[in-house]
Amino acid sequence: MTWLYGLTGLLVFQLLGEMAVRLLHLPVPGPVVGMLLLLGWLFWRGDTPPALDQAAKGLLNHLSLLFVPAGVGAMIYLDALMANVWAVVLSLTLGTVLTLMVTAWVSQKTQRRSTMRQPERSDG
Repeated sequence: MTWLYGLTGLLVFQLLGEMAVRLLHLPVPGPVVGMLLLLGWLFWRGDTPPALDQAAKGLLNHLSLLFVPAGVGAMIYLDALMANVWAVVLSLTLGTVLTLMVTAWVSQKTQRRSTMRQPERSDG
């Protein structure tokens, strides 16, 4: 029963994100804003409630089911995708390269920061 409370919490944050997008006319999907709100709340709280943890693990166990609608949609619009195959390939390639570059940059920054925080050892 606790997973139901966690799932309700996830849906509440999605609803808050949808409301924020509609009220503030943001060009971002509501669930993305809801996830950012959830992330902020979890940072503020300092830990993950057990109900939310249980609901998230349950959803992650069945994550592959969420790709079925996207695959079906790709098959339905296969003609449109094939008509724009170069634009799709270019978008995927640039998106992947940009993601790798940003990930490397963030990793480098966090590694430098963690290196600066480590106290020096004195062998003596």
